[in-house]
Amino acid sequence: MSFDQLPSSASLKPKPFKAAVSDEDLDHFKQLLKLSKIGPKTFENLTTDVKDYRSWGISRQWLSDAKQHWETKYDWRKTEARINSFNNYTVSIEEEGFTFDMHFVALFSEKPDAVPLLLSHGWPGSFLEFLAVLDLLRTKYKPEDLPFHVIVPSLPGYGYSSGPPLDKDWTTEKMAAVLDKLMVGLGFGNGYIAQGGDIGSFISRVLGVTSDACKAVHLHLVIGQQGEVDGLSDAEKQGVQRINDFATLGNAYAREHGTRPATIGLVLSSSPIALLGWIGEKFQQWTDVTPPIDEILDGATLYWFTESFPRAIYPYRQFFGPEPTFFHLATRGIRKSLLQCLFLGSQKLAIFFGLVRTRKAGISQQ
Repeated sequence: MSFDQLPSSASLKPKPFKAAVSDEDLDHFKQLLKLSKIGPKTFENLTTDVKDYRSWGISRQWLSDAKQHWETKYDWRKTEARINSFNNYTVSIEEEGFTFDMHFVALFSEKPDAVPLLLSHGWPGSFLEFLAVLDLLRTKYKPEDLPFHVIVPSLPGYGYSSGPPLDKDWTTEKMAAVLDKLMVGLGFGNGYIAQGGDIGSFISRVLGVTSDACKAVHLHLVIGQQGEVDGLSDAEKQGVQRINDFATLGNAYAREHGTRPATIGLVLSSSPIALLGWIGEKFQQWTDVTPPIDEILDGATLYWFTESFPRAIYPYRQFFGPEPTFFHLATRGIRKSLLQCLFLGSQKLAIFFGLVRTRKAGISQQ
């Protein structure tokens, strides 16, 4: 498989990895799925519009149709084959006396001046969301002319990466430290760019503040401080409304993650349909166009087989727990040569461009 030549300066020795759910586990999953029932009809689940924060959440019809498709048409083995068509690796990284087994997908370039990119997903995402762009790059380029080294990790606790310690608290800053060690250990200590969305955006922001090797960040989500909002464009005014709707009506999930992670983690680990209902809502609500059902089921199935959900929601304690600790970073600033903020149509939180411009940031809007 090409695109597998690590830089000569790499100190880590990643091992090739293959996704492979056992036949026994797959059969057990199918049995659980078959036995999982859909809840009764209610006014709320019959009249809801999942795209609207002012509505009631996921519809019963969507969940019922998704369950039927999951049972009768969905093929996890096809998804496994797609995953395994890329260069997957695992590598051990130690942070504060704890050893993480980190999974990542990579395209390594043989071009001498290739730019290293770290692409970090969020919740309820995974490394799967980057496979399309990796496929585009490996189709368009050869290893000798690929302009980037592209590193796509499963964040600690997500997918095929091990979870945080069981005997101590873990934070976004520590997640960032693990990823920085990954990039430096792969030979990119002279400089890399960190890109992130959702949880990944917070990690990238930390890297922009704390890492000497991280030279630039590209953020899909920016939480900013209040400022003057006069003269906003129509698009920015719509962003203000999305912020208000999310803050008042759309963040109950995050408060549950932050205040009762033990409870929601155990509940959603009991049934694949319960898990799909919780995260399937977000795949619909946070997108302009709802992804194909197989794409949503890919994410839910990966979460199920890797037991990702209860292992992955620990960052929310910093954001919405009883003693939030993360947003102090907002006052520290990112002292890098570039801050790029990309805002797509229905990004659940949109910061005002007029406010970001005051920070000498590079901005693009689509």
